[in-house]
Amino acid sequence: MLNTTIIRPKILHRKRSKKTLHKLASERDTWLAQIPSWGLFHRIFDEMPGYYFFAKDRKGRTMVTSQSVLDRYQMTNEEEMLGFTDYDINPQSMAERYVEDDERLLNGEVDRIEHMELWFDKQGMPDWYIVTKLPVLNRKRRPIGVMGVLRRAAEQERKLPVLESVAKAVMIIRKEFPRNISMLDLADACGQSLRSLQRRFNEAFGISPQEFLIKTRVSEAMKFLQETSLTAAQIASRCGFVDASNLSDHFKKRSGLTPTEYRSSHRQPTR
Repeated sequence: MLNTTIIRPKILHRKRSKKTLHKLASERDTWLAQIPSWGLFHRIFDEMPGYYFFAKDRKGRTMVTSQSVLDRYQMTNEEEMLGFTDYDINPQSMAERYVEDDERLLNGEVDRIEHMELWFDKQGMPDWYIVTKLPVLNRKRRPIGVMGVLRRAAEQERKLPVLESVAKAVMIIRKEFPRNISMLDLADACGQSLRSLQRRFNEAFGISPQEFLIKTRVSEAMKFLQETSLTAAQIASRCGFVDASNLSDHFKKRSGLTPTEYRSSHRQPTR
């Protein structure tokens, strides 16, 4: 049996004086003051795939974001996002939920928020994300804003939110998208009228259930184009499109590229 040595962290037994700690804290503040806004710690999230960071001031205006957030909103630099509120960049109902959370933190009702909420994936589709929010505190430990981190929820973490009717429709579309889904049948399955489903879907996501279905199909087609050598006709069949031409029409309208162009620029290298 090999001899092993357990490595333990070095423990400082000598207690440091208040004067020393005060001096170190002052040096830390001086060090932090040298960092420009574009060089703050949010940059580390650009090296962590699947994570997104943001910070807003007390008025809800975006002050700092990771590049991953900018990519989600098709922006190239922080100046484009600077000053935007949730209402500027998100559907009304989604923005209201975000702002409600922020107000709870700013009012001191809670110290931390962790829950699942709807956000946009890189294809512009609403999807479930785990969000953690904390208040941004000033030197007097008073809240002057909100910062948060998001990551896409793993399958085992997904639970239906309060808005069960819309969530059920999303679940059905995501599961049955290769089939010919009737919006009337979808509404019946959710226990509501077609008009009600249309209205609630638009309130929740800013798009109709029909558009959600098409975007889901396009999103799946993107995965096939990236990860397989299937033909356009084969992908169309697996994703619920009538044929390759129908796939190409919808794909280009929503991505700006033909399936061939997308595959050429996004194909994952063969290992």
